[in-house]
Amino acid sequence: MASALSTLCGQAYGAKEYDMMGVYLQRSSIVLFLTALCLLPLFIFTSPILTLLGQDESIARVARNVSLWSIPILFAYIVSFNCQTFLQSQSKNVIIAFLATLSIIIHVSLSWLFTIQFKYGIPGAMISTILAYWIPNVGQLIFITCGWCPETWKGFSFLAFKDLWPVVKLSLSAGAMLW
Repeated sequence: MASALSTLCGQAYGAKEYDMMGVYLQRSSIVLFLTALCLLPLFIFTSPILTLLGQDESIARVARNVSLWSIPILFAYIVSFNCQTFLQSQSKNVIIAFLATLSIIIHVSLSWLFTIQFKYGIPGAMISTILAYWIPNVGQLIFITCGWCPETWKGFSFLAFKDLWPVVKLSLSAGAMLW
């Protein structure tokens, strides 16, 4: 669904309507966060759903744990994809590459530390994954909002809440094309 942001930001950048790019970023974030909230019951009730579908109880319990740990990753992915799309449409790829490299280093290091060294198992692996997503996301958000995108980020705007339905339709169409 977030691929619609790529289309909107690319068009706005090409048309030199730079201030709309920040609005599109906010609109996309709103739509995707609301969509993620609608999906939360699937994450929360994974175990009963799997049990109802005939899955073994022990597998359903492990899936429940992984699913609950995946909730922060779901929201991190929204921020990550939106920020990367916003930055890529402006050819600001160096910051994306730098933060992706940082993310890999963090992930490998923390995965080793939490799963091998401290023997935390699945929770350790999931904590390292969550941190590996969110630390670069914080970097991208700082880059966007603290002055490195002065033409395209003018701050938070109430325009983001206006005309959400066309963004939803475009998002659904883009999601269907990719699916």
